[in-house]
Amino acid sequence: MMNRKTNLLTLFFSCFVLIAFGQRPLAPLPQCKNGFIVIAHRGSHLIKPENSIASIEEAIDLGVDYVEIDLRTTRDGHLVLMHNETIDHMTNGKGKVQDLNLDELEKLSLNAKDGQTYKLPLFKEALNACKNRINIYLDFKEADVAQAYAEIKAAGMEKQVLVYINKTAQHESWRAIAPQMPLMSGLPKHIKTKEELNSFLDKMPLEATDRIPDPGLMTAIREKGLSVYLDVQMADEDPVKWKAAMDKGVQGVQTDHPEALIRYLKTNHLRNGLNVSRP
Repeated sequence: MMNRKTNLLTLFFSCFVLIAFGQRPLAPLPQCKNGFIVIAHRGSHLIKPENSIASIEEAIDLGVDYVEIDLRTTRDGHLVLMHNETIDHMTNGKGKVQDLNLDELEKLSLNAKDGQTYKLPLFKEALNACKNRINIYLDFKEADVAQAYAEIKAAGMEKQVLVYINKTAQHESWRAIAPQMPLMSGLPKHIKTKEELNSFLDKMPLEATDRIPDPGLMTAIREKGLSVYLDVQMADEDPVKWKAAMDKGVQGVQTDHPEALIRYLKTNHLRNGLNVSRP
């Protein structure tokens, strides 16, 4: 009994020291079965509408590790998937998401290349579609942290979500409300030295990033325990660009062409194996 109490006190003291000196223990990333992580940007959306349940289902069928989705809030407080501030590009309607009620959005259809009818999904629907099937890379556009985390918990998806933050205030809210959730963001371009990197991460600890500000920082990034998922999504993605990203020593990439990328990885025997969540 005494040994157990001693061990607990030691663990508590160790965590206290780490946090007090800006060395917060890293939150675990979602588990993946593959060695190189493939993230489907807005789902598999070359044919299916981006941020639709159909694009998520296609990403799952392809064997993607994460689906990247964008979160926004309607005027009446519902969380929905939409990348742009307005719905003009992706639906047959017009206006800002924040200025429209859910019942107005439910009457609209997503623009689709295959002639099928697709509806703008609720965050709850996306969570249910992904549970125990694929991880979520949650691009946190404009939403309430407490509400988003409550929906993640209600779906039992706490261990399957990596949150991408876009503002310092979002970082502060997530750390306060859900400190165990892994967070990701871009590293500022001005960071050039290990000291500058450490200073930034001491103030805003992260588990992952999508940007390497300077090639010489890769060793320091690894030392801080960050996973790196680079953005390679573009219309002209090809093996040359994928290899260039992989040669940087990253753990994965975000792509607009998940099917072609996975085929490339499998052909070159780069897909199989257990994922190491930390560099």
